[in-house]
Amino acid sequence: MKGIVVQFRRGRRNIHERHFLLDLGFSSREEAKKMGGKDVVWRSPAGKEIKGKISDAHGNKGLVRAIFERGLPGQAVTTDIEVSESPVKETKKSKEAK
Repeated sequence: MKGIVVQFRRGRRNIHERHFLLDLGFSSREEAKKMGGKDVVWRSPAGKEIKGKISDAHGNKGLVRAIFERGLPGQAVTTDIEVSESPVKETKKSKEAK
């Protein structure tokens, strides 16, 4: 699934460098909440990857908030991102079955 980086997460005086708002094409908060926990990857024009994770919905118009492992550059705003499924975590029972 593809999306667009909209903006830094910010307040009146503070900018959260690792938090970004993403537009994935949803129209409501309920649709956006279903994306929580999915992995996100931003690729620079040079081929460098910065990974993050969708934390929750943001607002009522379908935007989501993603937290990246390190901050994205300012040039990342309005560029494309890719959303993928999170890797399945192994439970204690599945480890014992092996």
